[in-house]
Amino acid sequence: MINQVTLVGRLTRDPELKRTQDGKPVTNVVLAVNRQYKNQQGEIDADFVQCTLWKKTAENTASYCKKGSLIGITGRIQTRHYENNEQKRVYVTEVVAESVRFLERRKEPIEVPAGREF
Repeated sequence: MINQVTLVGRLTRDPELKRTQDGKPVTNVVLAVNRQYKNQQGEIDADFVQCTLWKKTAENTASYCKKGSLIGITGRIQTRHYENNEQKRVYVTEVVAESVRFLERRKEPIEVPAGREF
């Protein structure tokens, strides 16, 4: 069986690094991925894909990316479920990232210490 996905898109919000109870770094992001065709109004639609990043991948993404950053994610699709407040089963489908690539340079300038020139 093959369960592999590759996505390229932009982050819809700043990544927020969290930790599990046992200290593992994790961040959940939503990736806006453009569709390859235009809708009836001539606009390009996008899909919004939930992605979970773990360990060093989560730390690096939270440190170096922000809302609007263009990234590529490879990983696997995973479905889980839980019971909500009304005791109804809710299913969540997400991409669990195995690797992330940062596809553009940071836009904010790098601060240079006083007295140094490049």
